[in-house]
Amino acid sequence: MTDQKEPAKTSKPLSLSTAARPVAPKADASVRQKFSHGRSRVVEVVKTAPKRTATPAAAPARPAAPAAPAAAAEGASARNTLKLGATPAAPATPTPARAAAAPASGAAAPATRAAPAGGGRGGMVLKTLTEAEKTSRARALVDAQRDAEVARQRFAEEQARRAVEDEAKRKADEEHRRRLAEEDARKKAEDEVKRKADVLVQKRLDQAASAPQTPMARQAQEIVQPGAARPVDPLRRPPPRLPLPNKRLPQPPGARREAPKRRDGKVDVVRAINDDNDVRGRSVAQMRRRLERERQRAYDDATPAQKVYRDVTIPETVTVQDLAARMSERGADVIKAMMRMGVMATINQVIDADTAELIVTEMGHRPRRVAEGDVEVGLNAADDAPETLVGRPPVVTVMGHVDHGKTSLLDALRASDVAAHEAGGITQHIGAYQVTLPSGQKISFIDTPGHEAFTAMRARGAKVTDIVILVVAADDGVMPQTKEAIAHAKAAGVPIIVAINKIDKPGVDPNRVRTELLQHEIQVEQFGGEVQSIEVSATQRTNLDKLEEAILLQAEVLELRANPDRAADGVVIESQLDPGRGSVATVLVQRGTLKAGDVLVAGAVWGRVRRLVDDRGQAIASAGPAMPVEILGLDGTPQAGDEFHVVENEARAREIASFRERRDRQAQLAKSAGSRGTLEDMLKGIREGSAKELPVVIKADVQGSAEALAGALAAQSTDKVATRVVYSGVGAISEADLTLARASKALIIGFNVRANPVARETAKRDKIDIRYYNIIYKVTEDVRALMTGLLEPTYKEAFLGNAQIREVFRITKAGNVAGCMITEGMVKRGAKVRLLRDSVVIHEGTLKTLRRFKDEVREVNNGFECGMAFENYDDIKVGDVIECYEIEEVRPTL
Repeated sequence: MTDQKEPAKTSKPLSLSTAARPVAPKADASVRQKFSHGRSRVVEVVKTAPKRTATPAAAPARPAAPAAPAAAAEGASARNTLKLGATPAAPATPTPARAAAAPASGAAAPATRAAPAGGGRGGMVLKTLTEAEKTSRARALVDAQRDAEVARQRFAEEQARRAVEDEAKRKADEEHRRRLAEEDARKKAEDEVKRKADVLVQKRLDQAASAPQTPMARQAQEIVQPGAARPVDPLRRPPPRLPLPNKRLPQPPGARREAPKRRDGKVDVVRAINDDNDVRGRSVAQMRRRLERERQRAYDDATPAQKVYRDVTIPETVTVQDLAARMSERGADVIKAMMRMGVMATINQVIDADTAELIVTEMGHRPRRVAEGDVEVGLNAADDAPETLVGRPPVVTVMGHVDHGKTSLLDALRASDVAAHEAGGITQHIGAYQVTLPSGQKISFIDTPGHEAFTAMRARGAKVTDIVILVVAADDGVMPQTKEAIAHAKAAGVPIIVAINKIDKPGVDPNRVRTELLQHEIQVEQFGGEVQSIEVSATQRTNLDKLEEAILLQAEVLELRANPDRAADGVVIESQLDPGRGSVATVLVQRGTLKAGDVLVAGAVWGRVRRLVDDRGQAIASAGPAMPVEILGLDGTPQAGDEFHVVENEARAREIASFRERRDRQAQLAKSAGSRGTLEDMLKGIREGSAKELPVVIKADVQGSAEALAGALAAQSTDKVATRVVYSGVGAISEADLTLARASKALIIGFNVRANPVARETAKRDKIDIRYYNIIYKVTEDVRALMTGLLEPTYKEAFLGNAQIREVFRITKAGNVAGCMITEGMVKRGAKVRLLRDSVVIHEGTLKTLRRFKDEVREVNNGFECGMAFENYDDIKVGDVIECYEIEEVRPTL
C-alpha cells in the first residue's frame, strides 16, 4: 500500500483578519490500495479539522491565534508518539525576529507564516508555543513515561508468570513420565504374576489330565481347552454293553403297558460299565470355578501381602482380644508375641496399659496412650484475656442462724413474700434471685437455709458467692449456725457484711452482737475493724438502702469482671423434677452467656437448653454472667453443686456424661463396700447381735433437700443401729421406688412430695410404709424413734423376797408342797424362783401354786406363812431357802 498526498494549496498568506474566520479543511488527499493479482484502487482520505483551544493569556477582544489548533494537533500527535514508545521531537525554538515582535506584556504572539527567500508556496511556517501548549506537551511526556514504566512492569510480570508456568509444566511432565514408568513396571509385575499363575494352573491341569478322569471331567476339559485333542488309549477296549434294568423291553401283544418309572439317579455297577454318560462327575461351571480359584490362589501366592502399621489407641485396661482387634492382628499372633516377652495370657485376659504398649511396639505399630478421663480435657477453658472482661453484678449469699430473718430480709429487698410460703417458717431450699436497684445496678442474691441439716447447702452457697451477708438477730445474738456460716465464709475467702436484724424489737442491743462477733475474729468498723455492719429491720424496711450501698461498695472494691462473649459455664444451685416441666435446674452463670438451644453437661447429666426462666417466672432468651436462671431440657436431675459447661455438640456432652456416670457408680460401690466392712466384721456383728440397720428410701422435691435429708439421717447412726440410705432422689414416689423398698425392706420418706395413685395402691397391697413430711427436724425425730425400736430390749432381774421351808407335805395329786415362812420381802404367784440349799442354787423355775391356808393367793408378804409348790420339781427339804424374783424389761436407748 502506498500513500500519495498532494501539498495543500494556499490562496494568500494568513493574517489576523483571516485567522478569526474558520477555514474548512480540504479533503483532497488520496491513498492507493494494492491487492493480490495486480488489483488496486484509489481511496480518498477525509481530513478532520483539529480541535480549537483558547489561549488563557489572550484578551477577550483579541482574536485567537490560528496556531492553537495546530499546536493542539501537534500535542496530540506527540502524545500518540510517546504512547507508542517513540522519542518526542524537541519543541521548535522561536526565531529572533519573532521574539522581537512579541509584545512587552509577555502574551503569546500570534503565529505568522514567513515567505521563503526564494518566494513560492513551499515555505517553512514558524510558530511560537503558548503556555497551554507547553503544559499539554509536558503532561503528555509524563503520561508517556508512566505508561512506558507500566508496560515494562507488565512485561516483567508476564515473563515471571510464564517462567512459573513453564516450571510447573516441566514438573508435571516429569511426574507424568514417572507415573507412566511406575505403571509400566506394575503391568510388567502383574503380567509376570499372571504368567506364573498360568504356568502353575497348566501344571496342575497336566497333573489332573494324567490321572484317570470321568467323562464329565473330560468334557469340561474340552470346553475349557477347545483346541486340545482328546487323548485316545489304543489299549482300552470298550466294555460290553449290557441291558439296563430300566430300559424298555419288547412286550407281548396283549400285555399291559406300564408308565415309565422316574430315574432315581442311583449308580450301580452295570450302569457305570455300560453308560458313560450316566456316571456322575463335576459340572462345567464347577470346573470353571475351580480353575478360577486356582488362578486366584496362584496370584495371591506370587504377590506378597503388604503389612499396614496403625496408630493404636491404648486405654487404661484392655483385653488381649480387643488389643488384637485394634491392631488388626490375629489373636494367636498377639499371644505368641506375649509369650516371647515372657507374659502368659489368654485371649480374654485383661492386661494393663504398659504391657499393651510393649506388645504394640513389638508388633511394629505406633501406640497412643489415652485415659478414660481424657474426655474432660479442654472442658475448663483457660482464663479470659483482660481486654475481653467487662463488669458484672455481684453475687451475694445471705447466711445466718435459723429464724434470724434471712428470707424476710431478702423479701424486703425484692419486695416479695417468700417467707410466708415456707413450711414451718424456715427455709428448706436454696433460692437465687436478682434485684435491680433504682440506680439501674443489679445484685444477685442466694438464700441459704439456716437449719443445721443444711450444712452442705450453706457451704455450696459460700463457694459460688462474692460477698456473704451474715444476718444476726439482735435479740438472739451469735448462735451455732451463725458460727458455722462464719466458718464457711472464711473457708471460701469471701468478704463478710454483718446485717444486725430485728432492731425494731424493744430492748435489743446491737453492740452486744458486735461484741460477740469479736470472739469469732469478726471485727466490725465501729470497733476499728474492716467488716461493715448495718442495723436493719426486715419487717419495718429500715436501713435497706444502706445495706445496698454497702454491697455495691464492697463489689466496687472487688472489681468483679467476666467475659460475656464465650461459651457459658457456672454451677448448679438447685435442681428438682417438676411433673409438668420435667427436670428443672437452677443455675448461676459465672462466665459467658447461656442461650436457649445450647448443649450443656452438668455433672452426669446432659441436655439441650429448651427454655430459660428468670426468678420472676418470665422466659428469657439468654442469661449473662452472675445471673441466676432456671433451665429446662436436661435428661436427668443434676446434683446440687455440680458445675455445668456448654459444649460444642451433643456427642461430646453424651460422652462426658456417660464417663461421669460410670465414675460415680464405681465410687458409690466402693463406698458401699467400705461401709459394710469385711466378712469377719459382719459375722462378728451378727454374733453379738449388733448388726442392726434401718434402710430408707428418700424422695424430695428438690435435690438439695434430698441431700440434706440423707446427711441428717446418716448423722443419726450409732454403734448399735445405723441408717442406710438405699436411694435418694427427687420427684413423686413411683412404683419403681416401691419395688426398691420392697426388695430392701426399706421405709419410704416423702419430703414435700406424694405418691401417685398407682403407687399408693401398691403400697397398701404390699404393706409398705410411706411417711410424708415437710419439716426436716420431724423426719429426724421419727427416724430416731424407729432406730430405737430396732434395738433389742435389755432385761434386769428385780429381787422380790426370800422364804424358808419349815415343813414338807406330801400330797397325792399335787406332789411335795413346802410350808414356808416369808422372811424377807414378798412372794408373788407366777414369779421366777430359785431353790437354795446351803447357799447353793440347785433349781430355777416357776411357782406352780401359792396358797395361804386353803386359798390360792396372788402374793404373800413378809412375816406370813404360805404353801408353795414348784413346777415339775419335788426335791425339796426342810431348811431350804426359796428366793423369789422377776425379770423387768429395760427400754433401749441410742
